[in-house]
Amino acid sequence: MRTIKLTIEYDGSGYAGWQRQPNELSVQQVVEEALAQLLGQAVTVYSSGRTDAGVHARGMVAHLQTERSIPVQAFRDGVNSFLPSTVAVQLAEEVPAGFHARFSAQGKWYRYCVYLGPVQSPLHGRNAWCLRPSLDFEAMQEAAALFVGRHDFSAFRTSGCSAKTTIRDIFAVDLRQQERLLTIDVKGSGFLRNMVRMMAGTLVKVGQGKRPPDAVADLLAGQNGSVSALTAPAHGLCLMEVWY
Repeated sequence: MRTIKLTIEYDGSGYAGWQRQPNELSVQQVVEEALAQLLGQAVTVYSSGRTDAGVHARGMVAHLQTERSIPVQAFRDGVNSFLPSTVAVQLAEEVPAGFHARFSAQGKWYRYCVYLGPVQSPLHGRNAWCLRPSLDFEAMQEAAALFVGRHDFSAFRTSGCSAKTTIRDIFAVDLRQQERLLTIDVKGSGFLRNMVRMMAGTLVKVGQGKRPPDAVADLLAGQNGSVSALTAPAHGLCLMEVWY
């Protein structure tokens, strides 16, 4: 039995997220259907995690097992010939038995994009949260630094999160602004449901002057009172890379 690792890029617009859904189109579904056409049999792919509806990926990792002896390159070029233009396998590799896209992962890198302009941007509207250009960048950096380290992120998850623990290690939160595009890069050991979107939304609130930077520390300490983390729109988020 061979184990094949796939690195997949996709535009999440129009999909119900990565995971298969009973009545909506998912990225997992179109990937599995393309693999079935290539291999001539049904196949299940196991991902490094889930992305919600509208979230994008540059480096989603998934794996499958097969007994077919086709060249490993066919799992990229052959599968891509059956995929829509919004999804593409960027890399296919044969990996040792025991590899698991989810359980072997050591960390992930997400990027949240904010477009700052006086009017809506048609080009950035699909992959960035469009806002007025009036954010306090220094206050956002101060708040972002408070996320780094090991914390209880129970205030930064939405209902339906099935994680057994809310403790997570965040390696870095880096903000960069180039012209009108602000990027928030979050790297960590793992993430709760909507955690990065809630981190980004809270940073934006700080940048807008609606919350002080130390509000992040209060939320992490469970001292939020009636204040909750804001969930930023899904289309601004992209899974950039998964580490093994």
